[in-house]
Amino acid sequence: MIKNPILPGFHPDPSILRVGDDYYIATSTFEWFPGVEIHHSRDLKHWELIARPLSRRSQIDMAGNPDSGGVWAPDISYHQGRYYLVYTDVKHHSGIFRDTHNYLVTAPSITGPWSEPVYLNSTGFDPSLFFEDDGRVYLLNMTNDCRPWNNRFSGISLQEFSLQEMKLIGSPQIIFTGTELGFTEGPHVYRLNGYYYLMTAEGGTSYNHAVTMARSESLRGPYTVDPLNPMLSSRDNPELELQRAGHADIVQTRNGDWYMVHLCGRPLPGTRNCILGRETAIQKVYWDESGWLRLTEGERSPVTETEEAGLPAWMPDKTEPDRDDFDSPVLGSRYQTLRVPFEKGIMSLSERPGYLRLRGQESLSSLFRQSLLAVRIRSFRCRMETRIEFSPHTFRQMAGLICYYDTMRYHYLYITHSEYAGRILAIQSCEGGLYRFPLREAEGFEDFVQLSGDASAGLRAEIDGETLRFFYSYGSAGDWQRIGPDLDSKVLSDEFMQRNSFTGAFSGLCCQDLSGERLYADFDYFEYRDVKQD
Repeated sequence: MIKNPILPGFHPDPSILRVGDDYYIATSTFEWFPGVEIHHSRDLKHWELIARPLSRRSQIDMAGNPDSGGVWAPDISYHQGRYYLVYTDVKHHSGIFRDTHNYLVTAPSITGPWSEPVYLNSTGFDPSLFFEDDGRVYLLNMTNDCRPWNNRFSGISLQEFSLQEMKLIGSPQIIFTGTELGFTEGPHVYRLNGYYYLMTAEGGTSYNHAVTMARSESLRGPYTVDPLNPMLSSRDNPELELQRAGHADIVQTRNGDWYMVHLCGRPLPGTRNCILGRETAIQKVYWDESGWLRLTEGERSPVTETEEAGLPAWMPDKTEPDRDDFDSPVLGSRYQTLRVPFEKGIMSLSERPGYLRLRGQESLSSLFRQSLLAVRIRSFRCRMETRIEFSPHTFRQMAGLICYYDTMRYHYLYITHSEYAGRILAIQSCEGGLYRFPLREAEGFEDFVQLSGDASAGLRAEIDGETLRFFYSYGSAGDWQRIGPDLDSKVLSDEFMQRNSFTGAFSGLCCQDLSGERLYADFDYFEYRDVKQD
């Protein structure tokens, strides 16, 4: 069986593609750079990260983008020897207005080189391409309506795209206005058995999320909705392990079977908080006697295990180790930064071989330049660890180990400077905009831990369900000691505050220098390890 999720941790809005015997899934990255992740498989069970197409600032410049802005819902396709990727760069998504700009990049190979972007439109988000049998190509996307008295999700737009001119031509047309589930988005069109099938995501991407199917004998409609709509949802079964199921895409294997990938969320047991964000799952599907798409298992509810595809056994070429000692001159592929790549001189693996050097930039509240390097948290039980050398001389300089959701939600164990005690170790939490300093607030704890001299310090974070704990080691013994009270891991979830939030929890290394001196911190290693349940 294939166990779900196939892409654990923050991997939402999957778009799937088969080229020969190779399968590719593209997922959203929002404000994390590089933009878009593409995973590869040959058996639909084991997946390997092989590309991040938007790897240059000229392709995606997210400086100033809001939390949960940036790259939304990419769509990947292949046509006559070339790969096509369309995506949205969201500059604003709160209030009545959305600033959503859609682009296209192409490449001769899935690993690139990917082209400079071609601007498409700004009428909505979730773009996808449909290649018609007659050679014509069409762009679909959901459309925004900023007028409060109208439906903000005003329908699915279709417009022809010229491959020769690399631009949209003709006029856009709304071909589907959705169902009573509302929030109609995420369109994909498939041509099968004399019908055009339109798949959309509806219900909003939280606990009412769903997959809607409609069909028509004409690409431009009218579309008839599946009489059992929705064909996939967790909305009526709060006991399911996979909640928030929706935003899907389908693929046919070489042997004729069909599979659907979709996003989902796994709440912490007994809560509604998905600290791992929206993940990617897969379900086996089939076309029933009436020509509608159905789940092979689970009726309309997603299952945690689905039937294997009967494809030849395959394993990824490489997997990144749990521990990175920074001995390579090239940074591992699992790391991402916030909004923009590091400028020259901000991050270095060569200035001090065997160490990652980060120079401090702006605060953790900044939407522009942060020195933060992180990986996805993939499990409800995990451990993150590093060893740091850092000698601040002002309270404005900080560096350490962070568990991060966005600028409004994080827990941070860091070294800084006190006018009274010199170099110290402290904890800062931001819980939905409420800034807390747990060592100062909790009874039985000192305001900080004093670090005498300039020795390196080990920093560790452990997540066990709803609880996050910090530890440190210092001095020759190197024993790990607890620091601070239990912290709430639910802070690191979409659901923690009423806000448009769509990403997931990360852990990593960061450095701030609010004096502007760009003081550096050296990190000896970084380790992320999932902890198996007993």
